[in-house]
Amino acid sequence: MKKLLNTLYVTTQGAYLHREGETVVVEIERQEKLRLPIHTLSGIVGFGNVLCSPHLLGLCGERGVHLSFLTERGQFLARVQGEVSGNILLRREQYRRADDPSGALAIARNMMAGKIANARTVLQRSLRDHPEIDPDGAVAGNVTRLGYTLDKIETIEDLEFLRGTEGDAAKLYFAVFDRMVTAEKDAFFMRIRSRRPPLDKLNALLSFLYTLLAHDAEGACEGVGLDPQMGFFHAVRPGRPSLALDLMEEFRPIIADRLALSLINLRQIRGDGFKTTESGAVIMDDDTRKTLLVAYQKRKQEEVQHPFLQETMPVGLLLHVQALLLARHLRGDLDAYPPFLWK
Repeated sequence: MKKLLNTLYVTTQGAYLHREGETVVVEIERQEKLRLPIHTLSGIVGFGNVLCSPHLLGLCGERGVHLSFLTERGQFLARVQGEVSGNILLRREQYRRADDPSGALAIARNMMAGKIANARTVLQRSLRDHPEIDPDGAVAGNVTRLGYTLDKIETIEDLEFLRGTEGDAAKLYFAVFDRMVTAEKDAFFMRIRSRRPPLDKLNALLSFLYTLLAHDAEGACEGVGLDPQMGFFHAVRPGRPSLALDLMEEFRPIIADRLALSLINLRQIRGDGFKTTESGAVIMDDDTRKTLLVAYQKRKQEEVQHPFLQETMPVGLLLHVQALLLARHLRGDLDAYPPFLWK
């Protein structure tokens, strides 16, 4: 299972990846910099001008190693994978459930309940550890409102209404998000959640982490035989990994958001590690991006207890476990999809 945690991130511009036997070789300016056996990898992510040989693409397709290509600032461009594998009966049930409004709603409702509950817990923990962040009671007030939203989700009977409710909850959460920043507050702030492009440093940091999380969620879906493009909450669109986006929602607050806050508050990432382009988009420099990637990999190696399975496992396996639990529900082994609830 350890290989599920191993993703190779390549950020150096002009890097060239090719195959030698069963090995991935990384060259920069014709100098070999890294050599890894293919069986130790679950994915490769290239940022910006990163090249791969056709033979390496073929090897990765044969071995189930997924390749994703992103811009330097972390915007998704394309994904390369081999033949589709997995249980056709499972995928058929996934498609049937996604096309059934009540079936899709039941799964989506649990996923969004997990997301909102985890976001609320993030605020509660910050409020407990740093009560000074809430002099006017705004954070505590939004924690209470998110609790009301959780109660309301249980009774929602319409998918569009659920989407609207999730959007309202996200506004409550991000309205006080930068209160949790305790270092360089003049550099890291959020007036509004902006994505394409991110218009401030905090949004740039979050968007980059969400891209990494989405990559891992796609691999988790494919690993258990689910189609990452056929989701239950996110609308299906060509090229959009809707199920992967569904699956990652409950992990945004506890993996991506908490990591971003930790790196800022511990001053491991500084405000001067970002630059603004002519279009107004804010992007990270190479050193900041590398610091973030190393921290993300370390975060995935930390161990937590899964509340449903009551087993201890690395954070990097949580998405794979949730994908497996979803597959078990679709097969009829579980009455409902159990979201991951962080305590």
